[in-house]
Amino acid sequence: MFEKIDKLQSLTVELAKLPSETEWVEFKVNNEDPDMIGKNISALSNTSALIGKKQSYMVWGLDDKSHDVVGTRFTPSQTRKNNQELESWLLQKLTPKLNFRFYEFELEAKPIVILEIQSASTTPVRFDGVEYVRIGSYTKKLRDFPEKERELWRVFDRTPFEEQIAMHQQSKEQVLSLLDYASYFQLLDAPLPENHDAIMEALADDSLIKKTDSGLWDITNLGAVLFAHKLSDFKSLARKALRVIVYQGSNKLKTVREITSNKGYAIGYEGVIESLKLILPSNEIIKDTFRREAPMYPELALRELVANALIHQDFNITGTSPLIEIYEHRIEIINPGSSLIAIDRLMDKPPRSRNEGIASLMRRIGICEERGSGIDKVVAETEFYQLPAPLFEMSDEFTKITLFAHREFKDLDKEERIRACYLHASLKYISHEAMNNSTLRERFGIEVKNSAMISRVIKQAIEAGVIKMYDPTAGTRSARYVPHWS
Repeated sequence: MFEKIDKLQSLTVELAKLPSETEWVEFKVNNEDPDMIGKNISALSNTSALIGKKQSYMVWGLDDKSHDVVGTRFTPSQTRKNNQELESWLLQKLTPKLNFRFYEFELEAKPIVILEIQSASTTPVRFDGVEYVRIGSYTKKLRDFPEKERELWRVFDRTPFEEQIAMHQQSKEQVLSLLDYASYFQLLDAPLPENHDAIMEALADDSLIKKTDSGLWDITNLGAVLFAHKLSDFKSLARKALRVIVYQGSNKLKTVREITSNKGYAIGYEGVIESLKLILPSNEIIKDTFRREAPMYPELALRELVANALIHQDFNITGTSPLIEIYEHRIEIINPGSSLIAIDRLMDKPPRSRNEGIASLMRRIGICEERGSGIDKVVAETEFYQLPAPLFEMSDEFTKITLFAHREFKDLDKEERIRACYLHASLKYISHEAMNNSTLRERFGIEVKNSAMISRVIKQAIEAGVIKMYDPTAGTRSARYVPHWS
């Protein structure tokens, strides 16, 4: 936001040059009616989104016809509505919450007020339950102009989350204090430019920031969510910080510990992984008759799943964030939003992300897979360490992946054995191989003399419809199996 009076004065002069009131600027002298202001915030926010403006303005102290500087008696910092401060009252009446700010200053020794309003981003802004829009210089109800409403929703569909603005109108110094630009260059293995102007240019080239008409800078969601020193510095992203909660036992009755990573995802990722490695205990495993200690959950699997949760979340779901919940014998990694890929096809389908800008930059700095093989690696790691098969779950509100601590084959229930069989068949298939009794027996760590137990699992998986015979005419000894979708 603006901090220097000269910037505010310069903006006022530029706005005064407009020939008349526009769809994105409203001029007032002394009208301070809170309901009028609220309706105009809704209308200007929605209309600026329609016409491609990042922000819109109300200006008090300029004549609405000539735009001459006449001053104003309006002082928003002292105005109250229903015994509330004006700004607080407006925030309660506006849905969804958006950034706006009043500025009080002087121009030509006369008091001026500017209200800067963020453009609507994901849904029309409502004041007191009603959506408004500007038609010329008039404020009207959006529902009375259905063609405008349809176009506004098309605009929202066209604007990716990453391109939306997390913080408006910052000076160069403010941008560099809010974003960890040094880590940006370090993670990309690029030299740190020698001066601030070159740094700003590089950040802008990667769409982390955008220069505004007034010569200041907007920080995009892409820049903030990946490289913010503190996500809490950005109102719209404060609730998107990754949380880690450790519980006692197998339920949520007693919380042992809770950690919130307030850093941008790119710069905070390694710290989260290191925290998990310290929190999670080890397991005693047996592989090829050797007994040794190993992490309870493979680090590679944790890395892939944490990265997926951060990258593929639905940022439009408010009031929730990526979450890692650790229980005595399992870990659940949850992200807001349903998967864009059917939950049983995560291994073979091409990767899809609702946040391609975030995914692309995270790939470049080596945090996530470029080829979409992350889930394959998770399954392969659980097989290598002979862990129970991961569980993939999805609803309209979240996607959850659960890893389980080691258990012997005899302790797995029927559903867990069938799930492991299906994932093993899928992993073999995408590797251009086919599952058979021998490969599944090896996956479970079962001796040859007990191969009949594996035959029963295969039969149950066929009956469940998750696998099928590769060649139905083949004999039992040469039978191979593939996933149901092959």
